[in-house]
Amino acid sequence: MTEWLNAIVQGVLLGGLYALFAAGLSLIFGVMRLVNIAHGDLIVLAAYMALTTVMVMGVHPLLALLVVIPLMSIVGYILQRLLLNQTLGNDILPPLLVTFGLSVILQNMLLEAYTADPQKLNGGAIETASVSAGNLSIGILPLLTFVIAVLVIVCLQWIFYNTALGRQFRAVSDNQDIAQLMGLNKGHVFGLALALSLAVCGIAGVLLGMRTSFDPSIGSGRLIFAFEAVIIGGLGSLWGTLAGGIVLGVAQTVGGKINPGWQLLAGHIVFLLVLAVRPRGFFPRVEH
Repeated sequence: MTEWLNAIVQGVLLGGLYALFAAGLSLIFGVMRLVNIAHGDLIVLAAYMALTTVMVMGVHPLLALLVVIPLMSIVGYILQRLLLNQTLGNDILPPLLVTFGLSVILQNMLLEAYTADPQKLNGGAIETASVSAGNLSIGILPLLTFVIAVLVIVCLQWIFYNTALGRQFRAVSDNQDIAQLMGLNKGHVFGLALALSLAVCGIAGVLLGMRTSFDPSIGSGRLIFAFEAVIIGGLGSLWGTLAGGIVLGVAQTVGGKINPGWQLLAGHIVFLLVLAVRPRGFFPRVEH
């Protein structure tokens, strides 16, 4: 019984990482209805940014966040203003094709710059440290990741519903044309939305790099986990994204407990079951 409980707890904590993968994706879909195929590769880009920062400055990966988050935000704003804003419209195909192309370009750039050798961010003692809760042993790094995921979603919710920027996000999300007539520059607002999304990618990339090894080709796998967490939780719902990440994480760890080869398969099966029963996810965003 303890082993099964441990698998569930580890799945919940893993869900925190998946929620970080998914939160930025959910945010930009909620604001501009953009499905970013390059999202996973941008997370991997953040991990490599952190790796370079650690190598050059000799700091702990968590301190590298002070460099990675602003850089990723700048990349996001420039990317949206110069490239993605030109593709947005009633047709969803252009942004899909452009972000797919961006994904291919990012993978090849990272391959050229860092080779295909797996890399890892050395977090030191925090990687192996754990705390005991009864018969359970909970790793400090997974627990920290989960806490950070909750804090990120709390901050995003606060920004979305309690700030002037959030009101602008909601305005362009509800009706871009009316928002433009009211004096909002939707290109600038969309740029800020992607900047915020990529700031979250920066956090996700650093924590991913501390948890496991990474290479330029793993972005598509992280994208699938992010998509599944977003769909399970409900499109455009940030708290739903956390719930979706937890459901996906628990499905994977319980599946791996039943049979080590079933870990990823169990997550995909649960995703398909949720899609069949609740196509809009558990907590779909309520349209006003």
